[in-house]
Amino acid sequence: MFRGNHPTRVDEKGRLKVPAEFKRRVDELYGPQFFITSKDGKRAELYPMKEWERIEDALAKAPSSGAKKKFLDVTNYYGQVVEMDAQGRLLLPQLLREDATLAGDVAVLGMQTYLVVANDAQHRAQLAESPLTDADIDALGVVGI
Repeated sequence: MFRGNHPTRVDEKGRLKVPAEFKRRVDELYGPQFFITSKDGKRAELYPMKEWERIEDALAKAPSSGAKKKFLDVTNYYGQVVEMDAQGRLLLPQLLREDATLAGDVAVLGMQTYLVVANDAQHRAQLAESPLTDADIDALGVVGI
């Protein structure tokens, strides 16, 4: 499971060095291939290929709809299959780097089965603007949080 925030940088060539804590998990469970995409163009979502294939399997079983087409349109527009290099780096798709302003300092967040890469300053501002509330926690319906 991916958890926590491990800040890092995107280099001048658009490569993200996967933080060591996350890379260990990737090496143990997944291998070097990822599908990198976004649902909104504001942050990158890095799915180990095995996890993305689970999403594709679920989508294949879902009935055709406008929502399914929209989801595929946006995730394929931003998406690319990427192979992690020997130094543990992933090349973020250029279009996504530009739209999400992914250069320099970034936050790499563990989201259980995938990673999110967000512009650190923008992410901090969004957290301050829209903080987690008791109502949000109650809406989860999970006991003990």
